[in-house]
Amino acid sequence: MKLQEIKEQINLGKNVFWGNTSYQVKKVGEQWLIVNKYKDDAIGLTHKDNKTLNGNETDFFTGVKND
Repeated sequence: MKLQEIKEQINLGKNVFWGNTSYQVKKVGEQWLIVNKYKDDAIGLTHKDNKTLNGNETDFFTGVKND
């Protein structure tokens, strides 16, 4: 998924994951993060340029809609 697709899916209320379902992409305030749901750990969705993903586009995928 491309960066814009990831953001659009999250804004539509869908879950987006990176690599596996342990790593979920979330918007926290104005920040876009990849959050490890089993540890208290997160990284930015992008590098400091806000364009380059912290991961390969092919590793991002959608899950079920948030409740």
